[in-house]
Amino acid sequence: MNPTTVEFTLDGRTVHAQPGETLWAVAQRLGTTLPHLCHRPGLPPAGNCRACVVEVAGERTLTAACCRRPEPGMQVRTDSPRAQRARRTVLELLAADAPDSASLRCDSELTHWVRAIAAQPERWPARGASQTEAQPDTSHPAFTVRLDACIQCTRCVRACRDVQGNDVLGLAGRGTQARIVFDQGDAVADSTCVACGECVQACPTGALAPANGSYTRRAERTVNTVCPFCGVGCAVTLHVHNGRIDRVDGAPGPANDGRLCVKGRFGMDYVHHPQRLTQPLIRRADAPKDPAILMHGPGGRADHATLLAQFRPATWEEALDVAAAGLARVRDAARAAGLRGRTVPVAGFGSAKGSNEEAYLFQKLMRSAFATHNVDHCTRLCHASSVAALMESIGSGAVSNPVRDCAHADVIVVIGANPVQNHPVAATWIKNAVRRGARLVLADPRRTELARYAWRYLGFTPGSDVALLNALLHVIVTEGLVNEPFVAARVHPDDLRALREHLQPWSPEAMAPLCGIDPATLREVARAYARAPASMIFWGMGVAQHSHGTDNVRALIALALLTGQIGRPGTGLHPLRGQNNVQGASDAGLIPMVLPDYRRVGVAAHRAAAEAAWGLAPGTLPDEPGLTVVEILDAAYEGRIRAMLIQGENPAMSDPDAAHARAALARLEHLVVADIFLTETAALADVVLPAAAWPEKTGTVTNTDRLVQLGRPAVAPPGQARADAWILEQLAQRLGLGWDYGIDPHGGAPEPDSGIGRVFDDMRSLMPALAGLSWARMLREGAVTHPVPAPEDPGHPIVFTERFPTTDGRARLVPARPGAPAEPPDADYPYVLITGRQLEHWHTGAMTRRSAVLDALEPAPHVSVHPALLARLGLQAGQPVRLRTRRGQVTVATRVDEAVPDGVVFLPFAYAEAAANLLTIAALDPVAKIAEVKYCAVAVEALAPDPATV
Repeated sequence: MNPTTVEFTLDGRTVHAQPGETLWAVAQRLGTTLPHLCHRPGLPPAGNCRACVVEVAGERTLTAACCRRPEPGMQVRTDSPRAQRARRTVLELLAADAPDSASLRCDSELTHWVRAIAAQPERWPARGASQTEAQPDTSHPAFTVRLDACIQCTRCVRACRDVQGNDVLGLAGRGTQARIVFDQGDAVADSTCVACGECVQACPTGALAPANGSYTRRAERTVNTVCPFCGVGCAVTLHVHNGRIDRVDGAPGPANDGRLCVKGRFGMDYVHHPQRLTQPLIRRADAPKDPAILMHGPGGRADHATLLAQFRPATWEEALDVAAAGLARVRDAARAAGLRGRTVPVAGFGSAKGSNEEAYLFQKLMRSAFATHNVDHCTRLCHASSVAALMESIGSGAVSNPVRDCAHADVIVVIGANPVQNHPVAATWIKNAVRRGARLVLADPRRTELARYAWRYLGFTPGSDVALLNALLHVIVTEGLVNEPFVAARVHPDDLRALREHLQPWSPEAMAPLCGIDPATLREVARAYARAPASMIFWGMGVAQHSHGTDNVRALIALALLTGQIGRPGTGLHPLRGQNNVQGASDAGLIPMVLPDYRRVGVAAHRAAAEAAWGLAPGTLPDEPGLTVVEILDAAYEGRIRAMLIQGENPAMSDPDAAHARAALARLEHLVVADIFLTETAALADVVLPAAAWPEKTGTVTNTDRLVQLGRPAVAPPGQARADAWILEQLAQRLGLGWDYGIDPHGGAPEPDSGIGRVFDDMRSLMPALAGLSWARMLREGAVTHPVPAPEDPGHPIVFTERFPTTDGRARLVPARPGAPAEPPDADYPYVLITGRQLEHWHTGAMTRRSAVLDALEPAPHVSVHPALLARLGLQAGQPVRLRTRRGQVTVATRVDEAVPDGVVFLPFAYAEAAANLLTIAALDPVAKIAEVKYCAVAVEALAPDPATV
């Protein structure tokens, strides 16, 4: 017998409980199912519903099995008449109080248990007045509250407080007046609820239910797949009714363990929006490309019908032929002129919103058909600087530890990231870690929501990242906090000496005036990070999207290397990925300087391996990296890039200096766009190909943790929309490549011999990190963390445990040089503009603004302004201002926000009618070529309110 187990008697037989198991868990494991309503795996036990009571020999009262842990020699009966009678009575009393409209949840757990044990609720009268008379709260667009169906199990309270860490729900009143409330008894819409829906999923009766009535309908089928939004990669269960996604539940995946945010739970209806592209389109000969059309329409948002009128419908055969012919025409002319590599006037933008297989095929198509590395995707606009610095220092651009590893951290540093808004489920793990006792250091110019959980908040001056980080490093190297054994064993010789010399002028006292943090706090934070048994760093685009972004990340890497805070549980470096597959798209080679698995294009052996795998003649692939996103659009504007293929990207909204980007796209001789909506970019295309959305196709995606997960189709693509991978195969065949994967045009089920499976195995043949992860294994296991070097390898959530993937196994310490924003404020443009995402919307808004719930929650753009600045402008919150930079201007309503520093304004970039990137600067980091979209100088001008709205 295992000495850590507990031996006791359950229903007359000797059993053993594992450490931490409750009586309920032991019974469940051994096949005895006990009713339960307040209990739910993953929630702290409460024991208040008494539906799972059992009898313990020698004890006067029955005990709740969900709370009670076994003791040696304990004799427990689940089947005693007394326990069975008590459980039945509890369920009968609860069901007797249920409203007549019990069908408000067709799969109610209460109804299930009443039926399962043949309870007879009609034996008891209802309690009558109290909460049963409460009126439904229908104020929120996502879900409704019906307290007449509430049994006060407190699942919702514990889900909100202990799982999501939001502290919105609670109990008010006493005795028969006790009731569940939002905040101080507010209506849901007026409360601080963020609509994550954790309470809705936890509710066993339907007292909390989706507003669309989906709880009253039985799903025809359920499909497990992956959320299509941020990089956390939450597993979801899609409930399908009448061919539509009716509701979404969180599934117990490795990244989320059933948790979701408002986008994942209530934002999936974008796939059914009436503006979905359903047939191929070709630009009409009498409709020249005009970027101005993107600004014409209600409220400055382009009118969809006007955009659509530029095109004529076409068959797939015609559209594919025209698309490929235009690309081939530019390519063949370039070949005749002897152009090669970067000078080839063709480029492509793939997507981090698609699958790994699609990203792999896209870069393979561009490199094979056009002999160029002019291929990139949105990583250039989010974490290119992170990848550049990580590759330079430790030989890998991937995260070292998964998000959930913060559960083992003693100190957690979050800098330049707002995970509560951008990675909400990741934020829950951080909040849970703080509740456990970890110390959180939040460094951000804005005092974001995590600040209330922070041990220390560092509200540094915008643009002073390097000064702040070098001050922390100065403390570590001057106060004896360097982990000398780790550095000696794992870091390149002489790097520490060079870094010490570099850091001499960067003391906290010298940097405090620059970064705005007092020296004592800087020293305190540096000591805490270095001395903690385990410290972990998370960062986001607030660090990366700068002209000195690579230097910011170099400093973060140095913090981890100097202190040995890497390669162990609860340590490491984690750049939070923005889109659902930006990690996987980068892994697959959808960037201009590397082939799949980050094999540099300048290495002859790497090019030769790709040429052999793809059936290309030796020497086909050039040895110089291609152009990056901003460089490609600059070249298009200048006529050096004449044709482009864009799949699932929207540079007309996402690229800095968007007016310049739109003009560049309009100047292209030939532009082919594959997408699910007629985006601002697609509106400037010559050929538009209707694509399948993520819930309509099979494929894999890789989340921010390096977790490769299988996505499965739940619904069919609308009309003639087709899977992106099929579109790429069809174009490749017309461009002379002879691909024959046999990809299903309709997305296809995940079958052992599917076309997507053949693409996956083709991809991993060039990727040592995926060598042991076959398509058959992917179908079998569904989720595996790479690297997976061999078939029997379980995957590695934590990497760099013994060596770094560099030539000699050692890391490099690279000094972070002084960096300043490219465009500081001046007399003409006296304020700082920061851009970013918000909770309800994602990326350029193409998907989330077509979700009924998400658009209802945040239907219009706003600029967040400190109340002191608003007062100086003589404005009240809600009044309009004009934001003006050297590149453009937008008009937008104000929102008061004390989290934004005085002299700074924050503008989300999901709104076409106030597109933030019309204002941002295209200044590039010299190493990563990432644009400084997080900082530029702006003027803020008060406007008279519109008389029509007064």
